[in-house]
Amino acid sequence: MDQDLYVLGGAQTDFARNWAAEGVGLFEVLTEVLPATFTDARVVPGDVEVIHVGNLAAEMFAGQAQLGGLVVAAEPQLAGLPSTRHEAACASGSTAIVAAGADIASGRYDVALVVGIEQMRNVPAQTAADHLGTAAWAGREALDATYTWPALFADVAEEYDARYGLDHDPLGRFAEIAFANAADNPLAQARDWSFGTGSFSEDDDANPLVEGRLRRTDCGRITDGAAAVVVAGAAFARRWAAEHGLELDQVPRISGFGHRTDTLLLEDKFAASRGGEHLFPHLHGTVHDAYRRAGLSGIDDIDVVEMHDCFSITGLVTLEHLGLVGGGKGPELIHDGSIERTGRLPVNPGGGLLAAGHPVGATGVRMVLDAARQVTGTAGAQQIEGARRVLTVNVGGSFTTAVSFVVETTSP
Repeated sequence: MDQDLYVLGGAQTDFARNWAAEGVGLFEVLTEVLPATFTDARVVPGDVEVIHVGNLAAEMFAGQAQLGGLVVAAEPQLAGLPSTRHEAACASGSTAIVAAGADIASGRYDVALVVGIEQMRNVPAQTAADHLGTAAWAGREALDATYTWPALFADVAEEYDARYGLDHDPLGRFAEIAFANAADNPLAQARDWSFGTGSFSEDDDANPLVEGRLRRTDCGRITDGAAAVVVAGAAFARRWAAEHGLELDQVPRISGFGHRTDTLLLEDKFAASRGGEHLFPHLHGTVHDAYRRAGLSGIDDIDVVEMHDCFSITGLVTLEHLGLVGGGKGPELIHDGSIERTGRLPVNPGGGLLAAGHPVGATGVRMVLDAARQVTGTAGAQQIEGARRVLTVNVGGSFTTAVSFVVETTSP
């Protein structure tokens, strides 16, 4: 973005909820999350000038398209506003924020509502896996897999092993850290889960294999959830801050972003990067675009990372593309405590996708909301002391789409 984008506030649903079991769906949840978003952001619907919605598969899971109109149905005061839906698999919410930022940077609009939403627990597990599998190359990959995405990310683990060597210990430890963090997150899907001996090990009874070398606690779960934020340009944010007794530099701002896309087939991505420095060069480029646009030197300027970890291997691979260590060195950061809440680079203090939950279209929006709370000291039990700059990294598909934001404040 050519100008800073300010995050005025937002809200998310409880990711442990099963909407179908409650007898609610997309519309009813929107009627909950939108008022909470406006209350937290201290704006009224009339302040909003444009709407962006992130969602992968509402047609398949809920039989519902035209989500922009559904947002207006849930909050009639938004009637007449332009609205666009964005789909980039698990990065759908982040691409919606990118688009909102472009709208504001263009000068067309001053204030945008960004909503990410996904319902996935209303169908059997195999049906959900098949729906989600459409974000891979249908008919070209994971053809013999029971579950498309565990199988494809198991292929990522195999490729990682071929390049650098990999045993299960760092994957198990990454997952263990995630679930421990989620225990303190009141909105996390896994906050009340308990784990016995061997749950993060290669014990086939306590932690059975799912696909390839990936085990149960290596895999994120199907989640229902919504998250929304109100974002604004500098002129509106300055007036808003003054009205609420704040300085502009106390308002969370997205100071930099990266957004890149690679080819769809996972094996084609592997083939293109073999012999290179990075497993996914476009992911490395995305993160460093965010640093550059934010005027940062790199990862050393970051206090916290909200990072995509739909599987433990996704987290390990993403960790190695941030600029802190090179390929094959991520296990060292996991084992030496660097990514824990008290470490030098806390990762996913609320549990990440593995443990906090991964309602696909909502994830990128939830990341930015959590980042805004970190840099304003309002993250509750997940708060990292002194956090002023957070990096978000959200990927879609088999690292096909990558989006990264830097969210910061310069004054407490």
